[in-house]
Amino acid sequence: MEKQKDKIKRVGDKLSLEELRKVFEGAGLRLTHQRIMIYNAIMEAKDHPSAEVLYERLKKEVPTISLDTVYRTLSTLEQLGLIRRVQVFDYIRFEPDLSRHHHFVCKVCKKIIDFTWPEFDRMSLPKDLADYGKVVDHLVEIRGICKECLERDKR
Repeated sequence: MEKQKDKIKRVGDKLSLEELRKVFEGAGLRLTHQRIMIYNAIMEAKDHPSAEVLYERLKKEVPTISLDTVYRTLSTLEQLGLIRRVQVFDYIRFEPDLSRHHHFVCKVCKKIIDFTWPEFDRMSLPKDLADYGKVVDHLVEIRGICKECLERDKR
């Protein structure tokens, strides 16, 4: 699957059904109707949904879908390099945006807001990080209170 990941490297682009089929077949997996529905749902999501949220959205259209199937498919999509796992607090969320970006996380409502920080991205990492191992990615997570929660508290 690692070789497959390198070929995909898209920035949140939604693959066509044929491209998606090739990715799955290249990994030795079948592309089922439920996997397609889960893939489409995560690619269309704008809110970093959890598996549970996706399950609730999908079960209306696919009543036979199980939460376990959603979890396993999200894990597969992550392994294939099509989506990214985002863990904040004790919650695991998913996103299709593989571009360089960072997250503002609301401590009240747990909403995740993407932002870019080019100055940070251009900075060199501390040299002593090599003493700990190989850095494969880095991102900033800022925690605070979003505008909506601040406005709600004012009322």
